[in-house]
Amino acid sequence: MRTRRAVVDYALQRRALLADLYASRVSVVDVCDAHPYLQRAAKYHGEQSEVVCPVCRKERLTHVNYVYGEELKTSSGQARSTAELPRMAMDYGEFAVYVVEVCRTCGWNHLALSFLLGRNGLAGGDGRREAARD
Repeated sequence: MRTRRAVVDYALQRRALLADLYASRVSVVDVCDAHPYLQRAAKYHGEQSEVVCPVCRKERLTHVNYVYGEELKTSSGQARSTAELPRMAMDYGEFAVYVVEVCRTCGWNHLALSFLLGRNGLAGGDGRREAARD
């Protein structure tokens, strides 16, 4: 996506948490605590990745994209598919996307990635579309 910017990868944080789990400094109950709404979002809106769950190793992780932004109004905080994001990026000035990885078997969940999308990321993306609507 050409408007993607301010990317934050949480892989180091994930690796540290898993190291604590494998060293028994953290229990499985502490890390496999996916909220029922997150589990439901993974089931209906998530997209399966190629990565196997690092805790139970029974199935591939599911990625769920959550979108947040003032312009989104009532859509803010909803799970969206990856296919919807490019269209949304052209419809809105700026919004944040948080990608959460979830294991639907054991409940492992972790914030994997966050980034900004929207027209404001385009060269000259200063809200020309709003001006055309007036």
